[in-house]
Amino acid sequence: MKVAIIGTGYVGLPTGVGLAELGNEVTCIDRDPQKIAALNSGKITLYEDGLEELFHKNTAAGRIKFTTSMKEGIETADLVIIAVGTPPHPVTKEADMKYIHAAATELAEYLQGYTVVATKSTVPVGTGDDIEALISKKNPFADFDVVSLPEFLREGFAVYDFFHPDRIVVGANTEKARNVIKELYQPFAGKTNMLFVKRRSSETIKYASNAFLAIKIHYINEMADFCEKTGADITEVAQGMGLDTRIGNRFLNPGPGYGGSCFPKDTMAMSYMARQNDVEMTLINAAIAGNTKRKQQMAERILNAVKDIPNPKIAVLGLAFKDGTDDCRESPAMDIVYNLLEHKADITAYDPKAMGTACRLLGDKISYADDMYACLKDADVLAILTEWGEFKSLDLTRAGLLMRHKNIVDCRNLLNIESALANGFKYQGIGKKIENKEKLLREVA
Repeated sequence: MKVAIIGTGYVGLPTGVGLAELGNEVTCIDRDPQKIAALNSGKITLYEDGLEELFHKNTAAGRIKFTTSMKEGIETADLVIIAVGTPPHPVTKEADMKYIHAAATELAEYLQGYTVVATKSTVPVGTGDDIEALISKKNPFADFDVVSLPEFLREGFAVYDFFHPDRIVVGANTEKARNVIKELYQPFAGKTNMLFVKRRSSETIKYASNAFLAIKIHYINEMADFCEKTGADITEVAQGMGLDTRIGNRFLNPGPGYGGSCFPKDTMAMSYMARQNDVEMTLINAAIAGNTKRKQQMAERILNAVKDIPNPKIAVLGLAFKDGTDDCRESPAMDIVYNLLEHKADITAYDPKAMGTACRLLGDKISYADDMYACLKDADVLAILTEWGEFKSLDLTRAGLLMRHKNIVDCRNLLNIESALANGFKYQGIGKKIENKEKLLREVA
């Protein structure tokens, strides 16, 4: 199948490479000439585990190409996938549809023969109707259908998720369009759940899913606060909860709050849509407010750890919103850093993949280290903000020798508490009350 993908970001590029790997002829379209030039020269423009290898494999095979020309990509396509951004509006926080509307209006001119236009971007309910109207207005003779094809790729695991989807949701209002999508996903037939629903239902499913997961994260963070006050251990509590099949064990890891390109904007957009339809979304609104407060609380914990130290130096490990990606959009780590900077903090940071992205956002407001040990030199507190696996292997003996004061605020519960205490650190994790260092060490012994 000939597929055109509009947008080469964290959705468009992995989707394009994945579809090319399945044997389709893919053309990726982007307005950014520098990004297209980089892709055409063999330079991948974002980090996703396993993506670069497949990118080079399929560009070499000629199954995927990149262009700034809408005409070149659309004219021969059987399927056009819109994968542009829908950032929150700066005032209302609703999904900003200007890029979607611009793409739909521009592609309309170049449709040739029957074409399915699919929205893979996360879009408000009713967007499919708007796209239909825009295309028909620009090209009254176009033969097309619009479907909703929401993406469920986790950043950091996008390649794996593309080839191992737990479900494929298709919002199509005609049998002809459904058949095109069935052909596209034929390699997954019998291997995953494929759900065909009304287009408006499909548009809602993505928002409903992300909002629910955000609420789940907010809940476990509140439960972690409860555990800290009562002496319970959130790790044990989450384990016990997760064994209940009605709850499940995923998204029960407490931390500094949810972030990334989806949960923050999708919860705000869902809240906005609810208000527009006179529906009260109390749980979603509570999660939004609680998540903002959560990041402020984490910054306060870090500052409190060094409140008695003049001109403290803070070492930050992790800037991406999660491990496995270089994406810093709505990253809790970045929000915490911004909060610390408001208090004139002296910060040195390290992240395995997101240093370039963070530097473009923060500039010279902080210092950047080449590795996690260089980050710790002369630091008065270590703050772990992203759950990168390599941080788990931090040599605490070496860390203690490098740091000026032995303080750790582990916002991801990555480090071993007993080891930290044995090496003389004052340790603060999430959802764990540490009252008596000597007693704990005796119990471990």
